[in-house]
Amino acid sequence: MIDTKLTYAEQLRRRADAIATICVHGGDSPDADGALDPPIVLSSAFAFASAEHAARAFRGEEEAYIYGRWGNPTVDALEAKLAAVEAAEAACATASGMAAIAGVVLASCEAGDHVVAPRSMYAESARLLRERLPKLGITTTFVDGTVAAYAAAATEQTRLLYVETPSNPTLGVVDIAGIVELARSLPRRPRVVVDGTFATPFAQSPLALGSDLVVHSMTKGIGGHGDVIGGAVMGSRALVDAAREVIVKGFGGVLSPMSAWLVARGLRTFALRQERACATAAALAAHLAAHPRVAVVHHPSLPSHPGHALANAQMHAYGALLSFELRAKPGGDAVDAGRKVLEALRVATHAVSLGDVRTLVVHPASTTHSTMPAETRRLAGITDGLLRVSCGLESTADLILDLDRALFA
Repeated sequence: MIDTKLTYAEQLRRRADAIATICVHGGDSPDADGALDPPIVLSSAFAFASAEHAARAFRGEEEAYIYGRWGNPTVDALEAKLAAVEAAEAACATASGMAAIAGVVLASCEAGDHVVAPRSMYAESARLLRERLPKLGITTTFVDGTVAAYAAAATEQTRLLYVETPSNPTLGVVDIAGIVELARSLPRRPRVVVDGTFATPFAQSPLALGSDLVVHSMTKGIGGHGDVIGGAVMGSRALVDAAREVIVKGFGGVLSPMSAWLVARGLRTFALRQERACATAAALAAHLAAHPRVAVVHHPSLPSHPGHALANAQMHAYGALLSFELRAKPGGDAVDAGRKVLEALRVATHAVSLGDVRTLVVHPASTTHSTMPAETRRLAGITDGLLRVSCGLESTADLILDLDRALFA
């Protein structure tokens, strides 16, 4: 949790020190030839020593690699590292973050079941719950991200309490421990699943707060270099294995060995990258909060943020993302104003995704969240003038100058 007696730089250094060795060495062991990095095993099938060996392997009586969709040494090595970094019993790597999210929901729910989820969340996750799953008989109620709202929406059919914190793109903070306590009080004891992509394991530990599973888009801060797509599910071995049966074995959401190797490489510098990016995000948030062209800044580091106290209680850091709303000009168009800012940037990059070494800025209403109905966006607090910033590893001073120039363009 965030120790407010320390400076934020000291807090970030302490968090980085706590996980740096795990990020470098966690789950690793030299292979038979002494290679420090796990080899990239590209074989789609594996030879059996005998017919009996094959039979035992298929019956589950003996551990063996059989087929690439069922298991791969390079992917297994990544999963061991992921579990170590998240302090989880087990991890399952998937082809994308959406494969992890969809698979966890489908592994937890069946026709007739009900989900409670926040209004402010990643648009494709919301679309999965709003448009795709009702065709399978799974319904969702979207609520404000408060424990009281989750409690009011829960029914006897509720099987899953889905949490995204901090939320995309408004950086709302949801009380994970409070949602867990609520779940334990409900008759069916619904599972609590937390999407921790915005926080990453650097800034938040949902499993330690009692959640059943945590999901990540490894494409983002975990991979960290903008060169790989992947997802992950972490938690108890029983729940992770159940998710694996659906996501990987059943639906084929397999992470390639090359992608697994790239994510594992990214994890080795994860603590250092996040320390830097989180420090930059807090500095940008403080600067923009006093900017005459900015109306509101969304970042949990700011005392004005509604989730500031909760973030102090449940997070290790405030995260590397922020969003801000442009101050409206009389008769001006918010979408057009946002586009002008984006097109004036020279250091930050106008691109989707997040968690890259580059600072990425996007206009959610016209891009990432454009699939959300306008009224849904409004209820989620996603205004037409909102810009989302994912902080990278550039000079903080250069980014401030870049934003100032773009805001006055």
